[in-house]
Amino acid sequence: MTSPDYAHHFSARNVPFGIASSTTHPKPQAVTRLENWVIFLYDCHTSGLFEEIDGLPRDIFANDTLNELAALPKSIQNNVRKVISEQTNQNGALDISNFPQGSVEDLTEVQMHMPVRVGDFAGTQPTAPPRSLTSRPANHLPDFSCSLEHVKNAGRIIINDARPPPAFFNLPIAYQGRASSVMVSGTDVERPVGQYRDKSAPTTGDELKPVVFGPSKAVDYELEFAAIIGKPLAMRQRLNAVDADEHIFGFVILNDWSARDIQGFEMTPLGPFNGKNFGTSISPWVVTPDALGAFRTEGQKPVVDIPTHLQDPDHQTYAVRMQVEILAGDKATVTGTSWVQTMYWTARQMIAHAVSAGAALRTGDILATGTVTGDGPDAKGCLLELSEGGSKPFKLDDGSERAFLQDGDVVRMTAVAGEEQSGVGFGECVGRLVARLPVN
Repeated sequence: MTSPDYAHHFSARNVPFGIASSTTHPKPQAVTRLENWVIFLYDCHTSGLFEEIDGLPRDIFANDTLNELAALPKSIQNNVRKVISEQTNQNGALDISNFPQGSVEDLTEVQMHMPVRVGDFAGTQPTAPPRSLTSRPANHLPDFSCSLEHVKNAGRIIINDARPPPAFFNLPIAYQGRASSVMVSGTDVERPVGQYRDKSAPTTGDELKPVVFGPSKAVDYELEFAAIIGKPLAMRQRLNAVDADEHIFGFVILNDWSARDIQGFEMTPLGPFNGKNFGTSISPWVVTPDALGAFRTEGQKPVVDIPTHLQDPDHQTYAVRMQVEILAGDKATVTGTSWVQTMYWTARQMIAHAVSAGAALRTGDILATGTVTGDGPDAKGCLLELSEGGSKPFKLDDGSERAFLQDGDVVRMTAVAGEEQSGVGFGECVGRLVARLPVN
C-alpha cells in the first residue's frame, strides 16, 4: 500500500514505472501511476494500445520485474510513456476513460513490489581520514556521500576534522553494498544486532570501552538519490560520464539504513559491512530521465583536474528537492530538506567511475549518491549530522527527543523535481524501525 497523499507528483508529465498486484491482478506486473490511479500495462498492451511501438515485446509488461523493460532502447521506453500521456491529457485535465476496461485501479487497492531485480548495489563509502595515516587513527569517517557538506559534517563530528578525505575531489568514493537486503518502501526494518563498543560502560583512564554483542543503539537513516541501470555494459567496456545517460533507466529515493555503532567498530580497515547491510529501502516508482528532462540543471564544478571519463562540461544533474521526516506517535517532524544539484558528484560520474576499472553494469543495478546534505542546519540528510553523533538529541514535534531512531519510529522520505506542483515527483519511501523480529 502506498499513500494517496502524493497524487500531485504523478501527472501526465511523469508516467513512472512500477510493479504492482491487486485482487483482480494477483500476479505482480508492470504498472504506471497517474495521480492516484494505477494502470496495469499488460492489459493496455494486449488491447492494442501500444501496437504502433516497434520493438516492444508482447509479454514485456507481464513480468514481475521491470528489468526486461529497463534493458530496452530508450526510444521504446519513451514511446510507451508518450502513448500513456496522450491517452490521459484531455484539455489539460486527467482523463483515464481511454484505457481498457479493468486496467485501471485505485492506488489504495494495489500492493507495490520491488520494481527491479537488483543485481548489484553500490553506495558512497566512508574512507580513510583526511590526512596522513601516520598521524590519525585509520578509519572513523562515517558513511558519506557525493555531498561535500555531508563529508565535512561527518568528519567534524567523528574525528573533529572537517577536511574532506584525500580522494574526495578526485573521484566519487564508494563501497559495495548488499543487494539481497534492498526492499521496497513500506517494508519494516529490523533493528540490527552486532558488535560495537558500549559507550555507556564505565572505564578508567585510557581504557577502551568494552566490545559487546547486542541490538544497535544508534540506528540511523540516510536520505539518498539513486540511479537504476537499464542498458547493461559488458566487462572492460568502460564509458565516459557524458555517455552514461543511455544506461540509466530511472531514479528512485533510497534510504540506506545505518547502524552507526556497529559501522564505526567494524570499518577498520575494509569499510562497512553489517552496519550497513541490514536494510536498504527504495521508493516503488521509477521516474525516468525523460520525465526529469525539463529539470536538468548545472551541478557543481570540479575544483581539481579529473580524468577524462569523469569530465562533464555541462556538469549535468537534476533539480530535485528531497525531504525526510520522522513519524512518532501522531506527529510528523521534518528533519531535513536538501537538493540533489548541490552534490559534488553526479549520477553520470558515479556510473563512469563504477566501470572505470573494468567492472560491468547489469540491468537492475542500483548506484546511490549517499547522504544528500545541503548547507545549513535544516539541510541534514541523516541523524548522525542532526544530533552531532548522538551528543545533542533534538526534539520532535510530539515533544520527545531523539539522538538516533527508536523502535516504532517511521522514516518517510519524499522527493519532487523542481517545485512542489511540478507534476513530476517520486512519492514516498517509507520504513518503520522495529525490534528484532522472531525467526520463522
